[in-house]
Amino acid sequence: MMERIVVKIGSSSLTSAEGGLHKPNIEFFASELAQLHQQGKQVMLVTSGAVAAGFREIGYESRPKLVHQKQAAAAVGQALLMQAYQECFAQYGIVTAQILLTRHDFSNRTRINHALMTIEELLSQRIVPIINENDTVSTAEIVLKFGDNDHLSSLVATMTRASKLVIITDMDGLYTADPRKNPDATKIERVEQISNELLELAGGAGSAVGTGGMRSKIEAARIAMRGGVPTFIGRVQQQGDLVSALNGNGRGTYFDTVQNSLPMKKQWLGFHSTPSGTIVIDQGAVLAMQEKHKSLLPAGVISCNGEFHPGDVVEVMDVDGRIVGRGVVNYASWQLQAAAGLSTEEVQRRLDVQRIEVIHRDEWITL
Repeated sequence: MMERIVVKIGSSSLTSAEGGLHKPNIEFFASELAQLHQQGKQVMLVTSGAVAAGFREIGYESRPKLVHQKQAAAAVGQALLMQAYQECFAQYGIVTAQILLTRHDFSNRTRINHALMTIEELLSQRIVPIINENDTVSTAEIVLKFGDNDHLSSLVATMTRASKLVIITDMDGLYTADPRKNPDATKIERVEQISNELLELAGGAGSAVGTGGMRSKIEAARIAMRGGVPTFIGRVQQQGDLVSALNGNGRGTYFDTVQNSLPMKKQWLGFHSTPSGTIVIDQGAVLAMQEKHKSLLPAGVISCNGEFHPGDVVEVMDVDGRIVGRGVVNYASWQLQAAAGLSTEEVQRRLDVQRIEVIHRDEWITL
């Protein structure tokens, strides 16, 4: 398979501070992506910018805050955004395609499989898919967003089993502190594991026209790494910067991974499914599931919360409230409450359950 690259560009890189598209920036990024395309790589672009591109055109003085206003701005801006991309890529003889996705698409296994098949066909025809969140039909998503599409880019990268994910930002990587405020801040060149301490370094919000800060980019990198996709977060501002980023000498931070790409079933389970409840397990069960790749048995369960049924997805946590992973449960919540902490023999004697495992290892993903 050809090398497959996902590049994510945020609103602040495509629009002016006041709103509206900044055409020279789009021309620059199209030229950078065209280089990869001409090298024979399969290129996917995850782009933000629809709301930022449209709110001035629709007559708003600043980026709107009400959902219906954002959706109206996105409806205008998405057309402008795609027109700009099509014109810029056409200079290099490259055809582009628009794909709009929502969180609901990812949570539905049938819909996301169809989206994947469409992307695969476009790539086989040497067409560049341009992917954005479908803001005009989203509800809570348009407020919460995918982190200015950072999260979306990681989901696309894992879904398509990309070779690399590049998240473009105005910072040249992750620092030990904000370099704009602290002269002693040093850049972190490479990351092999994302800890909670590292996330705290990333800080919070994005720019006035975007919604993603460095933290959302680090969280996206964590998803991509878990799915076996190495990630680069950094600056692409000069000609050749994107190629340099892929060659290992870019202006940013590299997030390495030794994980293999996940099957679609595991991706859906870990990143797209909606848990119906939670199960708290003891430390012995945590070690058995994470390190020994064992199934979860009733003896390791301390408690459960929520109402769920066999076949539902549940989130599993340790006694300190840390998420261990997700899995498909074989018990109803009332059954598990009765079985928690009991031995296999005792459960078989007391309860009528189809399978003794609370969660089978084949229906489980460690997070």
